Amino acid sequence: MSLSRFCAFMVASAFVTANLFAAAEKDIVDTAVEAGSFKTLAAALKAADLVETLKGKGPFTVFAPTDEAFAKLPKGTVEDLLKPENKAKLAGILTYHVVAGKVEAKDAVKLKSAKTVNGASFKITAGDAGVMVDKAKVVKTDIQCSNGVIHVIDAVIIPAAKK
Repeated sequence: MSLSRFCAFMVASAFVTANLFAAAEKDIVDTAVEAGSFKTLAAALKAADLVETLKGKGPFTVFAPTDEAFAKLPKGTVEDLLKPENKAKLAGILTYHVVAGKVEAKDAVKLKSAKTVNGASFKITAGDAGVMVDKAKVVKTDIQCSNGVIHVIDAVIIPAAKK
């Protein structure tokens, strides 16, 4: 390898490392907002007064539904959940997407279920189709944040109604 190629490689490696380190310096909320595909989630967190919690020390593991995942809900569902009178219901749904502690993909695939911050547990299955959290497919894993980790899912998971 020539000296110029080596220098170019070192500069590129430093750039990639710096970008990864910068991403890990941002908290879960800022990381999700910056990604650009979690606008609905960010609005829901704000409406449920959960932004400061997920900007807190943590660590947290968030199974984050994309804007497309929220769009799969029946028409009018998101708008209804964002109403002030539905704040508690919205918070219950959102906290069902959060696990206390940092659970990376390599550990999550070994679990059969995980207890969420809302008190209920969701089912985890790993197979040929990939990793599923309840009925949502995990489409991206291990987005590192300063206060935890984000795993991207393709559907909003809804906790079972309490009896």
